[in-house]
Amino acid sequence: MAEKGAENLSRKTYEKELLRLQTELVRLQEWVRAEGARVVVVFEGRDAAGKGGTIKRVAEHLNPRVARIAALPKPTERERSQWYFQRYVEHLPAAGEIVLFDRSWYNRAGVEHVMGFCTKGEYQLFLRQCPIFERMLVEAGIVLRKYWFSVSDTEQQERFRKRLEDPLRRWKLSPMDLESITHWEAYSRAKDEMMVHTDIAEAPWFVVESDDKRRARLNMIAHLLGSVPYREVPPPVLELPERPKSTGYQRPPRDLQTYVPDHAASL
Repeated sequence: MAEKGAENLSRKTYEKELLRLQTELVRLQEWVRAEGARVVVVFEGRDAAGKGGTIKRVAEHLNPRVARIAALPKPTERERSQWYFQRYVEHLPAAGEIVLFDRSWYNRAGVEHVMGFCTKGEYQLFLRQCPIFERMLVEAGIVLRKYWFSVSDTEQQERFRKRLEDPLRRWKLSPMDLESITHWEAYSRAKDEMMVHTDIAEAPWFVVESDDKRRARLNMIAHLLGSVPYREVPPPVLELPERPKSTGYQRPPRDLQTYVPDHAASL
């Protein structure tokens, strides 16, 4: 359920604050690059909880060479034979990088566990090893933030319905997503169990109420910015040089090249 006052957040207010926060994200990015920091942000939650839209707003104005999104497909046969965390380790940031995990190693605590894609032993091993793994990341100097996007059953159902009817968002909906409706309570229990084992002091979970998408995006970004002790890094002084005088270059005739048809002229 959205917090009190959510109905008063107009689009104009939302867009103004989003722009301010995105400007701060650019400052955070420049600090990360200058300091050689390593930042990992984990986005988890139910299907249609608003993770993807929030990640899009976080990364929208950032340099993709600094901030990248890790959205891993289902593991290959070779990856299934590896240590579970191994395929995620290779996506961790190097110095001066930010990685946004659109779902993460917590797949094992959620969909894999609920849908029977892992054994009970593998699930229990994950719950034991995950806190150790995350403590290792933090001890190595990685800034780790974990966000759980919480959506109500009625709001999730409505978002699924809209995706079914929207050709631009239909690709977001899979049979697995729809099947999650019939496993609502099982996913709730899995989330509660996951929190018990992995909500640790070194890497706590932060819950984002996401029935109101605009509010959720602002709250999450503001929290991330407030939790990282970054500072503004002065940009290098740049001056636009004067264009030199022509030395006689002649552009080749247009008919020697193939141009894209002017579709816009037909509108």
